Amino acid sequence: MSTTTRNRLESRYGGITLTGTPHALSAWTVVALRFVMGGMMLFAGLGKFAFVSGEAFDASGFLVHGVDAASPVSGLYAAMAGNAVVLETINVIIPVTQVLIGVALIAGAFVRLAALGGAIQMVAFYLGGWEGQWLAAFDNTLIYAVAFVALGAFAAGRIAGLDRYIERIEVGGVPLIERYPKLRYVLG
Repeated sequence: MSTTTRNRLESRYGGITLTGTPHALSAWTVVALRFVMGGMMLFAGLGKFAFVSGEAFDASGFLVHGVDAASPVSGLYAAMAGNAVVLETINVIIPVTQVLIGVALIAGAFVRLAALGGAIQMVAFYLGGWEGQWLAAFDNTLIYAVAFVALGAFAAGRIAGLDRYIERIEVGGVPLIERYPKLRYVLG
């Protein structure tokens, strides 16, 4: 036996009100999106490790040769590639954070933090790949960035994820999320 609860979406911003009623399959769709985006990030990150790909990840190819001169970040990315310490840090941070983001999304733990990390990476990749043409501005990395923002906005970790349980952990007899309300920004 299944039970359907009607939810209502509503937002007011800048004098504009948006309202709607999500379909009964919306929760399943959010979970599916969480798994797909998590899997994408997990396998992208794992593929950058030498034990999987056979060679160490090197971001310099993208930072130097993959960024169009018209990109607003072309100078910044070239400078990052030109600094050995910064480049080596990037070479570690990108695959590690992609794996962590993927695992977090699949498990539904710290989803808002993971979604923020995913969105930031996708915007960085988007800006690096931008060639200055407005019609070509809508590529897959921009779509991925918006999908990550949606996962955070929908608190996707509370739907068949660990965040719904993490928030209820009691600390001194009080649920974690009530004791530390700022955790709402990373859980959900």
